[in-house]
Amino acid sequence: MIVGLSSDHNGVELKTKMAIYLRESPNFQVVDIGPFTTAKKVDYVDYASQLSQMVSNGDLDRAILICGTGVGMSIAANRFEKVRAALVHNVMTAPKCREHNNSNVLCLGAWTTSEEENFEILDLWLETNFEEGRHVKRVEKLSTHRDNLVFTSGVFDILHAGHIELLRFAKSLGDRLIVGLNSDTSVRNIKGPHRPITMQEDRKALLEALVEVDEVVIFEEDSPTELITDVAPSVIVKGGEHTVNEIRERDNIPLEIDIKVFPLVGKYSTTNIINQISQTDEELPS
Repeated sequence: MIVGLSSDHNGVELKTKMAIYLRESPNFQVVDIGPFTTAKKVDYVDYASQLSQMVSNGDLDRAILICGTGVGMSIAANRFEKVRAALVHNVMTAPKCREHNNSNVLCLGAWTTSEEENFEILDLWLETNFEEGRHVKRVEKLSTHRDNLVFTSGVFDILHAGHIELLRFAKSLGDRLIVGLNSDTSVRNIKGPHRPITMQEDRKALLEALVEVDEVVIFEEDSPTELITDVAPSVIVKGGEHTVNEIRERDNIPLEIDIKVFPLVGKYSTTNIINQISQTDEELPS
């Protein structure tokens, strides 16, 4: 993990100790952009902006900003695209801002929190992963990135509320949403001989009628790997409970494509709907 550090003159001492601490671990590559002396007062905005721009550009995985209270640093950092800076003054908030908010910049106060507690906060923040799941769509509402081509795919047999929520979320991530639709042959290979219930041209027409969907492309393979290569999206949205890393490895998705996981609710399962219809038919008098 590439971790950047910066501060104003009030945070130099703590920043220096944290840089030394992190460099002792083989898990981190440390980039300290200063300042390196307390002799001269500096503007926190200048250093926060420089480090935050590096996070925004993807040059750093995480960053740590320190001033007297951390407040000024957090305000300055959150002006930058793709930056989610969290001001943390206690150990409870440290893991939560990673689990729930996927924060990538940690802002600390040299005055407000003891050195010992700041180091405990640092450890908790660095070792905690984003929980994804239900938090994804909330975090993504904070994003300012646009001009993206978004891609999602699926069978979309018997369109239901879960599908609509997925497509709305996907469209919120960019300007154009392309939907890859499994062909009838592909669905039979995946779901069995009795699926799909709705044929591919009808499924395609229903999806294209939605305001969220810009284009629907039918593919014959079981997986849309070749279609993803042709479309070259900025973002891929997957519905389910798998993590981003699991999806990237399973579907061989290139690192340059961002992956977002939208949690699916069991009650919206197409299979459950089909089973309910079958049970109702059996209960009706002949």
